Amino acid sequence: MRIALFVPCLIDQFFPQIAVSTVRLLRRLGVDVVYPEAQTCCGQPAFNMGYHDEARKLAERFVEIFADAEYIVTPSGSCGSMVRVFYPTLAVRKGLQGSLENVKKRTYELSEFLVNVLKVTDVGAAFSGRITYHDSCHLLRELNVKDPPRLLLRNVKGIDFVEMEESNSCCGFGGSFSVKFPEISTAMVEEKVKSIEKTGAQYVVAGDSGCLMQIGGMLQRHHIPVKTMHIAEFLYKGISL
Repeated sequence: MRIALFVPCLIDQFFPQIAVSTVRLLRRLGVDVVYPEAQTCCGQPAFNMGYHDEARKLAERFVEIFADAEYIVTPSGSCGSMVRVFYPTLAVRKGLQGSLENVKKRTYELSEFLVNVLKVTDVGAAFSGRITYHDSCHLLRELNVKDPPRLLLRNVKGIDFVEMEESNSCCGFGGSFSVKFPEISTAMVEEKVKSIEKTGAQYVVAGDSGCLMQIGGMLQRHHIPVKTMHIAEFLYKGISL
């Protein structure tokens, strides 16, 4: 099986280790991974700011680049939802509409691809300690992915997995939301951090780097000794122990 990897802007610029872990994890599971070098942003920042013409151009570029991929996998529920949920609203040019439908059907967030396509719930990872999981909004609400990441985490050997209170509440990042409404965003992440603290977890794991950046920043500012980690990195490091 061959997949084309889509790496979100935030991961490319700030968290490249997530992309590396995604590739190594998939290859460890026997998947042939290719990286189309012409790829750029999926267009979500422009879309969220109301620049739909600019977002449409990026959507068309994405469809052209990934049109022939057997599967498209991304370590981001946010970008995955942009392709599957919001691209169809952008009125791409008629010649690409068929390709868009195919691309939409073949695009998966990493955890749902592992569980729903590869039928893998145990990657052979091990971890001795307590973790908790944060549901990122786009992954949960737009892609309806709730169980796959939990199945993967619960099957890590030796793990103590504890659900936090209101794991599905927003962390307050929301891309431009945190810039436009910093006071509300800060209040939301403070509540999220309180829920994390109550679990006694050493790590909080999530499927979107934006959430991890938001939560990690608040944990550091309050000197709370809980680490953040993307699920791809957590699972691969568990295998590498």
